[in-house]
Amino acid sequence: MFDWNDIRFFLELSRKGRLTEVAKALKVDHTTVSRRISTLEKNLDAKLFENTTRGYVLTQAGERLLTQAEVMESASATMQDMIGGENRNLTGVVRLGVPEGFGSQFLSRDMPLFQELHPEIELEFVANDRFVSLSKREADLSITLERPRSGRLVSKKLTDYTLRLYASRSYIDKHPPIHSVADLKDHNFVSYIDELVPDPQMLYLSEFVSNPNVTLKSSSIVFQFQAALAGAGLNIMHCFVADQYEELVQILPEDIRVDREYWLNTPEEIHDLARIKAVSQFLTERVAARKNELLGIK
Repeated sequence: MFDWNDIRFFLELSRKGRLTEVAKALKVDHTTVSRRISTLEKNLDAKLFENTTRGYVLTQAGERLLTQAEVMESASATMQDMIGGENRNLTGVVRLGVPEGFGSQFLSRDMPLFQELHPEIELEFVANDRFVSLSKREADLSITLERPRSGRLVSKKLTDYTLRLYASRSYIDKHPPIHSVADLKDHNFVSYIDELVPDPQMLYLSEFVSNPNVTLKSSSIVFQFQAALAGAGLNIMHCFVADQYEELVQILPEDIRVDREYWLNTPEEIHDLARIKAVSQFLTERVAARKNELLGIK
């Protein structure tokens, strides 16, 4: 029979992937972590991790154990809630997979408030526009551009948001005027590298311009924004980013508008954990409070 306390070490290593990071989180040394994992593997007669250059990665046996271990974790938290003091559970690490632009240019501005409200919760942001696997515990929650079609997840629409075409004043001063969509054929654009775009929904430009003259491409939306701000070309940007900068001007706002959604997703087995609920509630409240920014309403 294995020691139930070893499951804590197993869960932390499955999420962090590094002995040193687990040791820091659990306030032990890394040799203790290694020993507890080895003991668990011996008692279960199964190899749970592969030690790779990317860190510790779950084997198939580890994946099977993870599902049950998370059920145990959720049940433990529920029991603690039932006997009083939910705030005692508002501690620990919560990892959030989030689109790069939304995380760095919107959510980051609310982090001081989150820290004030929940000082014992450590937030980790995985800034990535591809789909972050919750089943493989790459994150505890994820924000995606559409509702996931598979997996045991609790998903809800977080918010609508709007993108428009922008150019810097310095670019406008040096190039021909733009009065209609037809005039765009004479202008430079900054956009994605088509074959590296993480989601087809992000290929906004092709919806409005046939064969645009894209002179600068990047897989990073932050790079695109900075390049357009510097005057490299026109760029379709999130209103919640571009509208903060007086240097940026909306181009053809009546003709070019992109409406998209963000969805918030959590694995069923950890959805009711107090720290997960706290982060989910905070995100929901902040997007509601800043709705006009997301929709580009001034």
